[in-house]
Amino acid sequence: MPQVAVCQVADCAYNQDSTCHALAITVGDGTHARCDTFFTFPSKGGDAAATGRVGACKVSGCLHNVGLECQAPGITVAALQDAADCLTYTMR
Repeated sequence: MPQVAVCQVADCAYNQDSTCHALAITVGDGTHARCDTFFTFPSKGGDAAATGRVGACKVSGCLHNVGLECQAPGITVAALQDAADCLTYTMR
């Protein structure tokens, strides 16, 4: 599972110091490369000893997607137009 190398979405409950601490995230809603695991919460969560990984990707049109699994060495997530998007997404 590829690592979430950088997460620039500071208001995500799993983000601490630009590091994702969700054990695994899901990317995409079938059309857009959004981080489906993103949400805001009054306190931070996740496993502080772990760095997030991509558990599943539902954007079949991405070059890195093979059988709904991300094959990129790592991804970057950032806030774009009020959503947390995978910047590593590359259209086939």
